[in-house]
Amino acid sequence: MATALDKITLAKGAASALAQASTAQKNSALANIAELLPARATEIISANQIDLANGVANNMTESLQDRLRLDEARIQAIADAAKKIIGLADPIGDVVRGMSLPNALKLTQVRVPLGVIGVIYEARPNVTIDIAVLAIKSGNAVVLRGGSAAEQTNKVLVQLLQDALALAGINSDAVQTVDEFGRDGGVEMMRAVGLIDVLIPRGGAGLIQQVVQEAKVPVIQTGDGVVHIFIDETARLDWAVEIAHNAKVQRPSVCNAVETLLIHENAVERVLPAVLDRLAESGVTIHGDQATQDNFFAAVPATDESWATEYHDLDISVKVVKDLDEALAHIAKYSTKHTESIITENVENAERFLNEVDSSTVMVNASTRFTDGGEFGFGAEVGISTQKLHARGPMGLQELTSTKWLVRGAGQVRA
Repeated sequence: MATALDKITLAKGAASALAQASTAQKNSALANIAELLPARATEIISANQIDLANGVANNMTESLQDRLRLDEARIQAIADAAKKIIGLADPIGDVVRGMSLPNALKLTQVRVPLGVIGVIYEARPNVTIDIAVLAIKSGNAVVLRGGSAAEQTNKVLVQLLQDALALAGINSDAVQTVDEFGRDGGVEMMRAVGLIDVLIPRGGAGLIQQVVQEAKVPVIQTGDGVVHIFIDETARLDWAVEIAHNAKVQRPSVCNAVETLLIHENAVERVLPAVLDRLAESGVTIHGDQATQDNFFAAVPATDESWATEYHDLDISVKVVKDLDEALAHIAKYSTKHTESIITENVENAERFLNEVDSSTVMVNASTRFTDGGEFGFGAEVGISTQKLHARGPMGLQELTSTKWLVRGAGQVRA
């Protein structure tokens, strides 16, 4: 029986050939994926039902069940996302910059695949396809650890991916899963020096920190999302109500959902009741500081832990702040560097917020739910990087590449 290391080694062996595959060949594989997904929907949903039943038996939260659940509509949406990647430019071979030196050497920096990408994530079978299609289009092999919660669903999806590659004439070993090895599979990925070129954890804070602290291979850190919206004193009431509601309620289980509202004290009387009423009507529990409780009696007391909590549910922390400076200080203290937004009609405050907030995505007058590879036009994303090296923010095709220098000479030697 193959071990986790055997599977990682297979991916490494297939990486070189995939890196040389033509754009047409890679697009053919993506077209096959988009075609096979709805064609095998019954098989996928049957496997998914087993995972959901196991999740219910193990007291999985409603928000995690929502992340795990697949139906025909969601499967078609995943297929449609794969089709969008076909239409995106292939980054491999793109010239980043070029120059001629005084000695007539010609230098060109071009994009190349990273090689083998490892991704560890939790209960998100749609991520299995998102990651694979981006990896294939950017010429990278991929090793997946999707977690025990989605093991049966991912087993079917990975077989589908391998079939799609084979139909396109690409070595199907380029997509591997180590789910059947449980946590040991993830540990093997973290130790796979020389086999996995970069490891990307995507999930809760515990998973991310474990990978960052224990991995011996390079890691791109994706962030849990303690996401903030600051409602300034000049904020339009209708924008404040709709943006806060959308950012919390539209899909509360995801990392770009807002978790903390900061409200300028001069906007409390005009804005706070309407914003919080709308949230409460949708079942959101308000965890408020004393000023929030004084102005919204349904609020429950916030604690020090509330400001650092990513709820993944219909809960939100609310704090009244004196001014923009206090809002910026609060964000600097509690932010996980994911996404922050300001609602304001004060241009100076908007520009200060954009310039001073140190997060991967900073917004003005927009819902934080837009921090997403699909919404940014990337087709899909591998994750949202909250680090500062190589990639930051939603990671699409270009973020899955490195570069190399091509040097063309005519007999030059160094003096």
